[in-house]
Amino acid sequence: MVVRNYQEAIDYLYQNLPMFQRVGAAALKPDLSNTIALCGILGNPQAKFSSIHVAGTNGKGSTSHMLASVLQSSGYKTGLYTSPHLKRFTERIRINGEEIHEDFVIDFINRTHLAIERVKPSFFEMTVAMAFDYFASEGVDMAVIEVGLGGRLDSTNVIDPVLSVITNIGWDHKDLLGDTLVAIASEKAGIIKQGTPVVVSERQGDVQEVFIAKASREGAPLVFASDHYSASVREKNNGVTWSVSHDGKPFMKDLQIPLHGLYQRKNVPGVIQAVEVLRKVGFSITNEELRHGLEHVISQTNLKGRWQILGDAPRVICDTGHNVDGIREVMYQIRQQKFRELHMVWGMVKEKEVSAVFSILPKGATYYFCEAKIPRAMPASGLHEYATAAGLRGVVIPDVNNALKAALRAASPDDLIFVGGSTFVVAEIEGL
Repeated sequence: MVVRNYQEAIDYLYQNLPMFQRVGAAALKPDLSNTIALCGILGNPQAKFSSIHVAGTNGKGSTSHMLASVLQSSGYKTGLYTSPHLKRFTERIRINGEEIHEDFVIDFINRTHLAIERVKPSFFEMTVAMAFDYFASEGVDMAVIEVGLGGRLDSTNVIDPVLSVITNIGWDHKDLLGDTLVAIASEKAGIIKQGTPVVVSERQGDVQEVFIAKASREGAPLVFASDHYSASVREKNNGVTWSVSHDGKPFMKDLQIPLHGLYQRKNVPGVIQAVEVLRKVGFSITNEELRHGLEHVISQTNLKGRWQILGDAPRVICDTGHNVDGIREVMYQIRQQKFRELHMVWGMVKEKEVSAVFSILPKGATYYFCEAKIPRAMPASGLHEYATAAGLRGVVIPDVNNALKAALRAASPDDLIFVGGSTFVVAEIEGL
């Protein structure tokens, strides 16, 4: 078999490898054997570059992008692996913000298709191996690797990082990670390695002992970023201004981070604490480079979908928050906004806790229930039934963009339109 162009390469990946993004748990293999086998065939590229491993329930994507941007601003050739992608497969694998070359994807499939057919990896396992191969071949100084799901058994957990970062623990993927926060935390803690420093962004009473115990067993130096750093944010006009304190004293003022979600106050301390640890292990990052990286995270890494403003009059905002804790943060920020009426373009995937989510959504909004074009999507009609039971009112318009157009037609210039509920709903917004 030979793939002749990028489209053929992508078709091969989508058609031959099970993909969690589309089919859910059926795509998962609960061990690391496939990734280990693929990396072995490739000459273990994950051992040829330094890496930072980032896990957590919410915030790991934003944290990964901010860390990559800071490293890039400090002059390091920086790889970034994240998932899922919003628009293009190549978004998952970047170096200094540039997406993986399509020619490399073609070449990778042609070099490895026999191994792929023998090992039978999932889409994610193959993508991880491709990322590692790309970063090694391009000679990155550092790669920031975001965990896909959990940590302990995630395909990315074959790396030996210089630093592990865990953002926070919340309710998500209970069917796969466990039905208590302690169980979920134990899976995330699986990225803590022997002797490797670990930063936990937020000290959470229910789960902190999981990380303390795991780090102790591994002899891994542990620090909770929230013990030392705090971030406050002021919303003003179309932007926000951040202030960061260190041990109760001003550390960085008038920080113009272009991520406008108030929930980033939980992630920024973890990023800064991670930089402090990186300095201790030999990386040169000045405070000026730290500021530059944070303030240019979108332009340098092209992060999208985090409290992203898509239009004004009416104000249109989207966010990829997709579990109870993430959506609660988004709803808090919506309540801080000034508007006449609220319109919610809303879709979810089947395995999420729909009733729990609907219990925290605003009752006075008008809803436009939609569904992403993936098998995991909950039918918009099903969402409408849950919504009615929860006392919410709205209409069923399955296509995401048609639902948004309907909201735009109904809204006045003083209204607010929010698009969210699922990463995959945000991914289908035209022009994002």
